[in-house]
Amino acid sequence: MSRSLAVVTGASSGIGAEFAEQLAARGYDLLLVARREERLDSLGRLLSERYSIRSESYVADLADHDHVTQLTNRLRAEPQLGFLVNNAGFGTQGLFWEVSLESQEAMHQVHVMATMRLSHAALEVMVPRGEGAIVNVSSVASFTLSAGGCSYCATKTWMTNFSEGLAVDLRRAGSAVQVQALCPGFTLTEFHDVMGVNRGRIPTGLWMKPEQIVDASFRGFAEGKVIVVPGLPYKFIRFLVWALPPGVRRWAALRSGRAMGRDRRLGEGPRAIDQSLKG
Repeated sequence: MSRSLAVVTGASSGIGAEFAEQLAARGYDLLLVARREERLDSLGRLLSERYSIRSESYVADLADHDHVTQLTNRLRAEPQLGFLVNNAGFGTQGLFWEVSLESQEAMHQVHVMATMRLSHAALEVMVPRGEGAIVNVSSVASFTLSAGGCSYCATKTWMTNFSEGLAVDLRRAGSAVQVQALCPGFTLTEFHDVMGVNRGRIPTGLWMKPEQIVDASFRGFAEGKVIVVPGLPYKFIRFLVWALPPGVRRWAALRSGRAMGRDRRLGEGPRAIDQSLKG
């Protein structure tokens, strides 16, 4: 019998690679999507041998409209599509007007447009089947603000709200398909290294491992949660931010941006990280 297919974007490292591992362990065949073909092939071979599943590498840049169109067509043609992880994403450093406009447009393409289009294609397959799941890897930043992270926080906020909206639509339709917004905090992946963020500025206790993040996601599905925030410190941050007046939230955002070194002073020159796509 054919196994269900799981599609994971940003699968070549970090949270995406861990999702691929845990989905393979659950018996899913894999379609691994990222820009780095060698890494995808290496991961796919490892998981195929370890779990006796099939894995295919799919090279795509989700900031490219045509690449996303081709991938959405592929998803619509997969009758066994059972799981989609929208994990691809990236961040930039610097005050909004100092970083390149192209980097900000690419961020919206990857976090917003690709997530929306891939989810639409997946649900066209999953809803008639009456089964399936989508994970949109958002961020605890979707509940906060951060100096030097204007577009990142905004696009992640969209991902979280979009996931909740999909969950409402699915509930209204009486569908068993599940949607989740996974909102991790600082995670030990390449993400912050590529951005150039100094890990030493961040307390050790706030760092989590990719396997902890993915474990929390699957527990969330078992418990029927739509929004999953891994780690007690981040659960506290989420509810604290909701309780703060807007002015205090903006003050906290300014302090956090300085602490991380994301917001440079005017005149220091641009430092956009334009090629930091995960995967």
